[in-house]
Amino acid sequence: MSDTELLIPASQADASAINARTRRGRLQMLFLLLACAAPVIASYLAYYVFKPEGGKTNFGTLVHPTQAANSAWFNVPLQGKWTLLIARPAGECQIKDEKCIEALFLMRQVKVAVGRESGRVQLLWVNLDGKPVDPEVTKAYDEQVAGFKVVPLPTSPKLQAEFLAWLNKEGAGEQIQLLDPSPAKMMYFPVTNSPKEFGAIKKDLEKLLRLNHQGESL
Repeated sequence: MSDTELLIPASQADASAINARTRRGRLQMLFLLLACAAPVIASYLAYYVFKPEGGKTNFGTLVHPTQAANSAWFNVPLQGKWTLLIARPAGECQIKDEKCIEALFLMRQVKVAVGRESGRVQLLWVNLDGKPVDPEVTKAYDEQVAGFKVVPLPTSPKLQAEFLAWLNKEGAGEQIQLLDPSPAKMMYFPVTNSPKEFGAIKKDLEKLLRLNHQGESL
């Protein structure tokens, strides 16, 4: 034992050894916790911070920033409602026109599929040519049967031009467009007859309705 060690009281030497062991124990515990938590931290960072391209969780295309809708374009209220909107000329949307009917069918089924939240969602068909809707189409897709509200283009040339520019922004004119209750276009979906893609659209809408309680009383 060295002279220096002889000068240190035994109780103090014991306390120093205990403190050293405690520090080592705490460090070992911290390293163990970090090792256990590392996969969770890594997955969190990968999902929320360093999410790779193609790693998105939504199927629909997000509109960022959202594109405000002018209520003067329509003769139905949009404020406070979630709206699935499609624009098609009634003269071309016949019962045998699969492309148009697929779009109407998809919108109707998505609204039904969200179950008890369906009352927060309205379906809007903008009639681009102002012609009468095919009676056969009306039977399946009118407001009473399917919840569709059919509205004409604005009569004002200025409002009409504004609406068409908004509708076709980002090449989304043929897509099903989702408006939030502000109202603003915030997402759009392709017309599809794929069950898998239908499920993905339903999941997107359910998630939005769950996370955003606007329009909840509708």
